[in-house]
Order: sequence, then structure tokens, then C-alpha cells
Amino acid sequence: MEGFDLFIISTGIILYALISGKADKKSFTGPIAFTVFGLVVGAGLLDLIDIPIHNEVLNTLAEITLVVTLFCDAARIDVTKLSREHNLPIKLLALGLPMTMALGAAVAWGIFPEIGIGAALLIGIALAPTDAALGQAVVSNKAVPQRIRQALNVESGLNDGLAYPALLIAVSVAIATSEARGASAWVAFVAAQVVLGPLVGIIVGGVGGWLAEKSAASGAMNEAFSQIIVLGLALASYSGAEMVGGNGFLAAFAAGLMIARRAKHIVREATQFGEAEGQLLGLIVFIVFGAVLVPDAFRNGMDWRIWPYAILSLTVIRMGPVAVSLLGSGLKPNTVAFIGWFGPRGLASILYVLLLLEESEITMDGIIVQTVFATVILSIVAHGLTAVPFARAYAASTSGDAEEESKQVHSFAHKSTKKRAQS
Repeated sequence: MEGFDLFIISTGIILYALISGKADKKSFTGPIAFTVFGLVVGAGLLDLIDIPIHNEVLNTLAEITLVVTLFCDAARIDVTKLSREHNLPIKLLALGLPMTMALGAAVAWGIFPEIGIGAALLIGIALAPTDAALGQAVVSNKAVPQRIRQALNVESGLNDGLAYPALLIAVSVAIATSEARGASAWVAFVAAQVVLGPLVGIIVGGVGGWLAEKSAASGAMNEAFSQIIVLGLALASYSGAEMVGGNGFLAAFAAGLMIARRAKHIVREATQFGEAEGQLLGLIVFIVFGAVLVPDAFRNGMDWRIWPYAILSLTVIRMGPVAVSLLGSGLKPNTVAFIGWFGPRGLASILYVLLLLEESEITMDGIIVQTVFATVILSIVAHGLTAVPFARAYAASTSGDAEEESKQVHSFAHKSTKKRAQS
């Protein structure tokens, strides 16, 4: 990344920071602002930013962003509370997520039969994770029942980590097929990725979290390094897993889960780190998305079938599995529809594509990339613009008479002195 590229990106961050408070109230969300800014300064209009797609800096940015996202999201989840009282996110993750992947793949194969089941699976999996940042007004609106806000928040926090193993296996199958790799070699490769990765994460998160907690409790660690160690633990788990043939992203997620169980002080710092540094990394990805990825993906036009799929992805493919997974939960139909609609596609889907471009032979202007990007673009606009009015309308419709919706639940962030907007 050249100095001028960095200057343009930094300028965009500064400009949005100056109006961020008012922008949020007007549904001009960060992802909308940064994607539009990227489109304006990038190859789509002014052509001020020139970053090659297959660029080491871009790949590193994608990797670090996903590592930090997975680690911090996992670290702030109290699994004991999840199993005890939060049945909604459990249903959304255990039932809704795999059904969304399967339905997304089936519809993709039906609309694009020429791409084959392998590519259809990649589309379905890449577009399954949700991104709460695109509907921030929903999870931060105190008028919306806490149980519903936290169901959406926890779902988006965990589904990217849970979807990644499925994406990894789908890519492995595609690679094994293209390289005529034997079944035993493929099984060994996948096993190493999905077993060694989490194992390294458990060790790094368990030992590192224990040491960090002891150091913080004794006063040996100063306040500044309480947040710096969060990045160190995330990157150590990632790099350690890669060194032994495991998957680094699964390691980062597993390390975060261990931190959530063993290091409450570090959890508080991970929460704050994820809200600041993690969010900054994510917004930079949205700038690159608008400036570089979108213009390059659609430089030669696009198949008309992509937009119908994008619409189905945000509606039927998401809302159908959500409705099925929430059967028997006692929620009102408008609540089920509300949860189903607010499943925005954003950061995780973009990062998955960047990793696919690095690890596989898919092309930037092919159907897989274009379909994922078109869906994300549609989601950025549709969910960003509807978050505030839909949250207000839903909150008004559930005030006072919704027993299941208004059931009180604990916050998922560990006992932190800093209250999250989503709590």
C-alpha cells in the first residue's frame, strides 16, 4: 500500500469520525459511508487508490481482521450463560445457520447450475454469517427487547467462527478434486486443519489467559498492555496453528473461547479492543471493498441472475431457516420476521472471499465472487437504511404485551466495567 493510498484511507476515517454520532442516527452507517467513500475514491470513479487484488498487504489486512474478529467475538461470550438462558441464539446457530448454508447452496446450484455443487456450497457458506455492524441501530436500541437484541448480537458474534470450518471443508473438497488428491490425503489434511487448529488455540488461550490474569491481578501488567496482549494472544494462536499444519482462524476462535472461561480481566480488554481497533480494521476493509474489490469484480459486467439470488439470500434463504429454527420458541410472528430480516451480510463474507482468492483458483470476476459481493452491497444499503425505522416500529409493536420477547436475560459480555451499547 503506497503512502498516497494510506493518506486517502486515513482521510476517509477522519471525515466519518467527525460526523459519526449524527450519521448513526440518520441510518448512514459506517459500512455504508466507508463503502461509498471507497467507490468514490477508487477505480469506480476518481481512481485515487490503486491496490492490487493479490497484494501481500491486502491479504495480511484480511487475515488480521478475521483473526481479531474471531478472537474478540469468542472472548466476550459466556458459554455458561449461553447454555443456561439464551435459547434463541442456540437455535439460530445450531439449526438456522446450517439450514441457511444448505438452502443457500441449493438455490445457488439451481440458479447457476453450470458452476457445480462445490462452487454453490462456497456461495451458500460464505453468505451465511451475519454482521451486526450493518444493523447497529437494532442491537443498540434499548426499546427493542433485550432478549431479541442479544439473540441477534450473539448470533452475529459466533456464526462467522462456526461457519469457517464448513467453508474450509468445502474449499478442501474443491482442492482435492482439482488436484486429484486421494481420499486418505484429503481426510488427513482436513483433520489436521480442524483438529490441530483448535488444539493450539486451546493451549495458547488457556495458558496465555491464565498467565495474563495472574499478572493483571498482581499488578505486574500495566493498563496499556492489558489491551496489547489481546492482539498478542490472537496472533500467537493463529501463527502457532499455522506452524503445525492447523488452521489459524479456528485457533483464534478457540483461544477466544478459552479466554472467556479463564481470564475475565482480559475479556474486558478484548471487548474494548474489539470495539475500537477491531472496528477500525473492519471499516478499512469496507473502504477497500468499495475502492478495489467491487470495481475489479464487476469490470466486465455481471450475470443478471446474480441480483435475484442476492434478493433471495437476504429474504427467503435467511428468513426461512430462521422461522423453522424458532418454531416452538413462543415468539410472535413479527418477532420472527424481525430476527429473520436483520441478518446482514458484511465483513465475514468479504473476508471469506479474500481468503478464497488466496487459497483457491476462483476468479475475481467469476460468479462466486460477484454473487457474494452483490449480496453484501445490497445488504449494506437495505439493512443500513431500514435499521432505525424498523427497530422503532418493532419496539412499538412489542411494548408491554410480549411475554417471551421481554423475558429478562443477562448480558453476554463478562463482568465488565464498560457497558456495551448492545447490552
